[in-house]
Amino acid sequence: MDGNNFYHNLKQMGIKPGNIDFQKLSILICKNFNCSLREVRYYNSMPTIRDGQEIYYSHLSFIDRLKTIKNFTVLTRKLQVHSNKELIKEKQEWINSLDLCDSCKPVVEQNFLDVIGSVKKKEKGVDVMLAVDLVEYAIKDKADILIVFSGDADFVPAMNLAKENNKEVFSVSLSKGYSRELREKFKFFVIGRNHLIEDCLK
Repeated sequence: MDGNNFYHNLKQMGIKPGNIDFQKLSILICKNFNCSLREVRYYNSMPTIRDGQEIYYSHLSFIDRLKTIKNFTVLTRKLQVHSNKELIKEKQEWINSLDLCDSCKPVVEQNFLDVIGSVKKKEKGVDVMLAVDLVEYAIKDKADILIVFSGDADFVPAMNLAKENNKEVFSVSLSKGYSRELREKFKFFVIGRNHLIEDCLK
């Protein structure tokens, strides 16, 4: 389960992640694919205390609650800060995409690049952890059925590799942010707002 993807798409649906009963959610998914649950692996990035005490302790409490759920394994990595070099490169690419004239471009660059703006966070390594585990579970025969809960099409190569190793691979995502490629290539289950409200709340 791609926790970051789930969290952001859930918020767009107007539902607080803390209100979800993950046990009920897991049962709903397994019931849809007619399989039994052995393990849920939840991948999530973690803020640091520098992001603010309220954010940090709230997320820490959320993760700690997940760890108490039967058959749940929680895997985390810290959110990484964009370096100034990365921010400047990102802003320069954005300026280049504007197709400015030769007179305007230097003025925009001078003013725009001088202001780095607020520090941005990025998820680093969480998707890789999920993809590596997915392939390992397929190659080492740790499971017969693998269900990837994410709307992100970046997992398609790893999912294809798992299929090539004779595993059943299914896709699940919330209705918000669900990649078309995932729905075209794998048997899928779209979890809408009604599913969540009727079957998955605490």
